[in-house]
Amino acid sequence: MKILVTGGAGYIGSHFVKKIISSGHTPVVLDNLSRGFLNAVPGNVEFHNDDLRNDHVRENLREILKDVEAVVHFAAFAYVGESVENPGLYYHNNVAGSLNLIMAAAEAGIKKIVFSSTCSVYGNPANIPISEDEKPGPINPYARTKLMIENILSDYHTSHGLNYVALRYFNAAGADPEGEIGESHNPETHLIPIVLQTALGKRDKINIFGDDYNTPDGTNIRDYIHVDDLAEAHLKALNFLEREKRPDVFNLGTGHGASVKEIIEAAEKITGRKINQETGPRRPGDPDILVADNKKAKEILGWVPRYNLNDIIQTAWNWQKNPKY
Repeated sequence: MKILVTGGAGYIGSHFVKKIISSGHTPVVLDNLSRGFLNAVPGNVEFHNDDLRNDHVRENLREILKDVEAVVHFAAFAYVGESVENPGLYYHNNVAGSLNLIMAAAEAGIKKIVFSSTCSVYGNPANIPISEDEKPGPINPYARTKLMIENILSDYHTSHGLNYVALRYFNAAGADPEGEIGESHNPETHLIPIVLQTALGKRDKINIFGDDYNTPDGTNIRDYIHVDDLAEAHLKALNFLEREKRPDVFNLGTGHGASVKEIIEAAEKITGRKINQETGPRRPGDPDILVADNKKAKEILGWVPRYNLNDIIQTAWNWQKNPKY
């Protein structure tokens, strides 16, 4: 299958590209490289340096999509704080860019889209673990853009028969087990790479935002899922669309949470280094616990996460010691 991967030079997108190549599929990558890395894309992969926001992109997509059978859409900005400070950037990039892509896909007769969504659409959930039955209630512009795109996809299913899977994933973490690609953000906002960069001496300390949460050790708990498991889930979502020919939504997480302090403790054991830490006030809007109910993905997609927390931290550590970009 020939698959258009938008954002295929980014963190999760590049891991998916590697996954589908090993599975016998042919990726076509579109990325504007504003936050991705060309080095993350294999040199023999068809690559288009383009921006989904551009006026001419739908014309370009007509040519790109001629032989494409499916689209996997990762391209988005994903910093919550930035989205609060500059919501227009997020609505323009995430929503307008996605609309251009979806319109072009519909015009090209594409019937299969897998969309990279987020558990942030649930906001402050009423129930833990969080199932797909939880009512969405996004509390920041980033999350609202993702839910808007899900709604656009639903409307295009009604109007054009476009089938889609929205994958709402929890905290992506880890790196390629072979060390070829990994996580690199500027600025880095994810906990595990920040902890490991502190272990390497690239940072003086890790700031813990609050130790008064309603959790066993007072720090908030999140569900960390290995990026390779996420890549596998996107492939299984494509198989689902090929088989079932209907839209659906799935949570992607391990079903197990780890606190900030547990992450630091595990990282100290794996790295063999003391990690300096400092506790400050909590950030507004941070829920105590976010953990996925992943039964639906297991039962319908046949997806089972393979990596545990130690695997996640070990692969991330291997990458942080020797990043390729």
